[in-house]
Amino acid sequence: MFLPKYPDNPTPPPVHTHAPTDPTPARRSLPSLPIDQKTVTALIVGGVVLTALLAAVAITAISVAIATVVLRSMLREHNGR
Repeated sequence: MFLPKYPDNPTPPPVHTHAPTDPTPARRSLPSLPIDQKTVTALIVGGVVLTALLAAVAITAISVAIATVVLRSMLREHNGR
């Protein structure tokens, strides 16, 4: 009942033999951007500075977390006495 019924002799798909009536539209290229050595140097320096700032923030966060754990354990021992 729910099984698909296939034809005994399937017909091949139609073959398009006619040529397209419309020529393909010409692609427009993007305007070229002048990129010189100063621009590349500025981008590299900016990337290095941003990476250094990210590393500094990560190191600061780790240092604050370690200091918090140490201070908490010291205060717990002090309040326990």
